[in-house]
Amino acid sequence: MKWVTREKARVDRIACPWLIRKFIDPSAEFLYVAKEQVLEVARREGATPFDTPGAELHHFEEGGREFVSFDALIRKYAL
Repeated sequence: MKWVTREKARVDRIACPWLIRKFIDPSAEFLYVAKEQVLEVARREGATPFDTPGAELHHFEEGGREFVSFDALIRKYAL
C-alpha cells in the first residue's frame, strides 16, 4: 500500500512511517511531496495521506487536548 505525506519530514512524519511499517503495513511505500500536492497525489496514486491538513490521519483535538498524526494512526488502527 502507498502512503503519502509532506516533504521535509520532521519528528511526527518520521515516527509515522516507523509505526506504519512496524504495526500496520510492513510493505508500505512512502511518497514525500510538496504540501499542496499531498491530497492530489493520494487520489492519483491510491495512497493514504497522513500528517497533512485535510487528511483523516492528521492532528486533531479531543477533550481540550491536541493530538498529532502518530496518535491518529494509533486511534484509527486500534494499536
